[in-house]
Amino acid sequence: MSETQTPETHEFQAEVRQLLDLMIHSLYSNRDIFLRELISNAADAADRLRFEALQDDTLFEDDPEPRVQIAVDKNARTITITDNGIGMNRADVMDNLGTIARSGTRRFLDALTGDQKQDAQLIGQFGVGFYSAFIVADRVVVHTRRAGEPAENGVRWESDGRGEYALQSVSRQARGTAITLHLGEDQDEFLEPQRLRQIVRRYSDHIALPIELLGEDDAPETVNQASALWMRPKRELEDSDYEQFYQQLTFDPEKPLTWMHNSVEGNQAYTSLLYIPAQRPFDLFEPESSHGLRLYVRRVFIMEDKENRLLPRYLRFVRGVVDSDDLPLNVSREILQHNRLIDRIRGASTKRVLDALARLAEDDPQAYGRFWSAFGTVLKEGPVEDPGNAEKIAGLLRFHSTHDETGPNVSLADYVGRMQSGQKAIYYLTGEGLAAVRNSPHLEVFRKRGIEVLLLAEPIDEWLVAHLSEYDGTPLRSAGKGELDLDELPEAEADEKADETPDASVQALIDRLGETLGERVSAVRSSTRLTDSPACIVVGEHEFGLNMQRMLEAAGHDLPAEKPVLEINPTHPLITRLAGDESASLADWGALLLEQSILMDGGRLDDPAAFVRRMNRLLD
Repeated sequence: MSETQTPETHEFQAEVRQLLDLMIHSLYSNRDIFLRELISNAADAADRLRFEALQDDTLFEDDPEPRVQIAVDKNARTITITDNGIGMNRADVMDNLGTIARSGTRRFLDALTGDQKQDAQLIGQFGVGFYSAFIVADRVVVHTRRAGEPAENGVRWESDGRGEYALQSVSRQARGTAITLHLGEDQDEFLEPQRLRQIVRRYSDHIALPIELLGEDDAPETVNQASALWMRPKRELEDSDYEQFYQQLTFDPEKPLTWMHNSVEGNQAYTSLLYIPAQRPFDLFEPESSHGLRLYVRRVFIMEDKENRLLPRYLRFVRGVVDSDDLPLNVSREILQHNRLIDRIRGASTKRVLDALARLAEDDPQAYGRFWSAFGTVLKEGPVEDPGNAEKIAGLLRFHSTHDETGPNVSLADYVGRMQSGQKAIYYLTGEGLAAVRNSPHLEVFRKRGIEVLLLAEPIDEWLVAHLSEYDGTPLRSAGKGELDLDELPEAEADEKADETPDASVQALIDRLGETLGERVSAVRSSTRLTDSPACIVVGEHEFGLNMQRMLEAAGHDLPAEKPVLEINPTHPLITRLAGDESASLADWGALLLEQSILMDGGRLDDPAAFVRRMNRLLD
């Protein structure tokens, strides 16, 4: 290759000094992007050659196999990316490299019609990807020749990215484009072949042409897979293919529980391959998880969807890829812009995941049990975040219950199917820890009458039931809030209806306890929910439970002063003895009954030492 013309100096056709400075220092969040962009441009050039050669196969010249080559010269501190695609002539170079944000690829796409446009594997859209080279390079040199034109029509372009470029005609035997980056002083990492392999495999592994890294002996090593499994027809794939790709994608040694592979055709086409893992990643509950769906545009990796734009956050355990023909990216291709296509992908992907989980629960309860153990807590966030799918998510929830000691195995559908005749609500009880909830005095009347109660012992459960008011038309109701309407509950078998009205002495005791406890409670009343315990506390039907109050206070929220009701069991021996003992210290006994009720409900005492001293006094 020999130069045939004195270089001409041109100014960029834009306010380039400011624009390039912005692009180099602000537009891209990491330096690796430059190689992705240049490889994407090379893939575009190969695709354009393929289309134009359909009408003129002489454009292939004597080199019909498309490829991209990357060569490193450590002595010269350069990286050269070479393709044998369509190449450029002088006018193309001035149009595409001399003008910021003017893309030949975009104009070429606009010129395509019908099946040609759907088949085009073209990536560049904004005409600025090439200039990402200046993120790492102090100087960039381009040698290029358009396919089908004579060797003397080659072009050399050179710039330091500071507002001007040099252009001259040269002789170039090979068609296509070679871009040489003269790296800046602090960019030595990109002279290491292993670093370049890593970048190619992360961003360009699935581009459908080989990307070769030239070694010191110029022997080419293909470093990408040059295929995308998700773009292959499902009929060609075995389960082992899907499982192997999942493990390559996630580095998870476990096989996935299930997967969904779908292609959507039309004006806004996209393909998705979504996996349900079998085990929980270590950072599932981290505020900024390092995982998410991988977003591709025409098989070029764009980003991890860490901001949950393609799936809602409660499905953040899903792994996989979404590959679109034309997603609305900003000019850096790093930030997904919002539009109706994103809403379509998000809505359709959410439905596919929820439907797949429903099938898994029905077809393979054991596998679904594994899923629930790993991700059930996360799925409970769904009715809070996604009220439009709350009913569908509710059907996937699993609970411990008073009728199933092995749990959590009970679905809301199971519960409804076992409801007693005349029962009007799904009863649940929340608390801090399964043991505390299972042994709560609030369950006593339900156990006596054979009414199942769901046991909700996780912190998220308080938020769940606050946003899930019913299931399949049946309301959910807390067993520990408000007054119970026992008329709707069936009588205990072989048990006469008990007289729920306390005798006069017990009622007098209740009244005196109310006076003694004063501002510590909102009321003291006779209980219809207790059979074995002397007392319990109850919050209002629409008030936060003690566990929720504690969580909100720990998070720094100021809560309105809400005082519980102390319910007294009028038939308990302790209560009847107190009712008949005029000398009893009601100040101590009332406080003790309240404090032990708070403890049994999972609450915490303001003054534990005073509680111990009071108990010791009464024991003495």
